[in-house]
Amino acid sequence: MIRNAPGYHVAVIGGAGHVGIPLVLCLAASGLRVLIQDLNRTAMDTILSGQLPFVEFNAQPLLDDALAKGQIGCTENPADIKQCDSVIITIGTPVDEFLNPVNKVIKDCIDRLLPHLRDGQLVVLRSTLFPGSTDWVSNYIEQSGRKLKVAFCPERVVQGHGVKELGSLPQIISGTSPAAVDAAAELFLRIAPEVVCVSPLEAEFAKLFNNAYRYIEFATTNQFYMIADAVGADYSQIMRAMKHNYPRAAGFPGPGFAAGPCLFKDTMQLAAFSGNHFGIGHEAMLVNEGLVMYVVENLRKIYNLRTTTVGLLGMAFKPEVDDIRASLSYKLKNSLLMSAKEVLTTDPLVKADPDLLPAEEVVIRSDVLVLCTPHKIYKMLDIKGKPLVDIWGFWDG
Repeated sequence: MIRNAPGYHVAVIGGAGHVGIPLVLCLAASGLRVLIQDLNRTAMDTILSGQLPFVEFNAQPLLDDALAKGQIGCTENPADIKQCDSVIITIGTPVDEFLNPVNKVIKDCIDRLLPHLRDGQLVVLRSTLFPGSTDWVSNYIEQSGRKLKVAFCPERVVQGHGVKELGSLPQIISGTSPAAVDAAAELFLRIAPEVVCVSPLEAEFAKLFNNAYRYIEFATTNQFYMIADAVGADYSQIMRAMKHNYPRAAGFPGPGFAAGPCLFKDTMQLAAFSGNHFGIGHEAMLVNEGLVMYVVENLRKIYNLRTTTVGLLGMAFKPEVDDIRASLSYKLKNSLLMSAKEVLTTDPLVKADPDLLPAEEVVIRSDVLVLCTPHKIYKMLDIKGKPLVDIWGFWDG
């Protein structure tokens, strides 16, 4: 049942997730009534109680306002989407254990929604798609005897900052018909400053290329870090020299664990699409994933790990968020569990891991600390003189 009055303009499938919530709140702030259709009842209950289920900066005032005005509703029943003019699907294409895309996820979602969609509705695919998926979805719907406007309008915001970036970044628009493009552009111009219209295949590549490029950038700096560190050079000092008043290096990223639910996955999707001829993408994966093992090997050189307790500071996949999906902190933890006496973990933001301990306890009980996620709060942490592995250069900044 809908937990609010009927009469919604837009339904967001998976709207209680990381991609969905900022979009829901921005659409509601534009004056639309938005229906969240999700299977996560706990997250929907949290939203309707006036709380955010995860870290999203600048979102709380929008949630408060939307709830006060009755502009957000939640439902588990896909039949409730029939009333909406537009349906936005925030489910993307994951990769399997062989690093190949799992297109079945999209097909299953469409099959579940199809009986409840009505002809003439705009259906927007929002998350990363394997190239060609938008046209495939459109053809599949048409073969089912339905007439829908199918669009792909990729989400490209930084997690945790979706509300800000949805209102400041151009929105890529694509559709399988002129009517779909026009309807999608009209919808997103309510929240975005401008739109860029391309074909569905071009939009799918744009999303994948953006994420793969960032992943490769991180691999470049991580490789440089390992080269410098291996001979005892201070990479933080090298970067300071490289970037100081030198505009061409201003955007050069620092080293660190490059992970999360998008960059690795999207790079591997691009590799799969190219028939595994995306060599630079594969090399980026080897570097970024290999940084974890580089840290482990360095610890082995210095310590007898069988008698050493290692404390890991930060388990989220990046700073200032609470999301642990695909976090390399857990790859490090699992690697150390095979050889260290004990591995202790802490994170001030993460709520989903019952094994986490207070930071002060981890510091006291550990023989050596590894900074996995440089949350700002760690600047104030007293590490009591314990040895610290800081690949980020966090305490040098």
